[in-house]
Amino acid sequence: MSMKKSDLDKQLGLKIGGRMRTAGAGGRFGQGSDAVPDRREQRRLDAAAGLIPFACKLPSDLAATLRERGAAHPDGLNGAVAELLRKALA
Repeated sequence: MSMKKSDLDKQLGLKIGGRMRTAGAGGRFGQGSDAVPDRREQRRLDAAAGLIPFACKLPSDLAATLRERGAAHPDGLNGAVAELLRKALA
């Protein structure tokens, strides 16, 4: 028993849909050879550098000031906070 044209088209569509679901996501904008590592790789790199996560609650005005200084700091927010803590604890 042969299939109708509409059934063949439906099967072809399901086949294509299945291939699209199993295919990996294509390249994203801005990603290439210099793409940032995924979270697990970033944690491994941070641990190798001796960095540990440290969370605390800060008032919003202080957090805004830290963000501004972090934007201007060459090492970013993490470097700015580390520098300020070293100065304060010395």
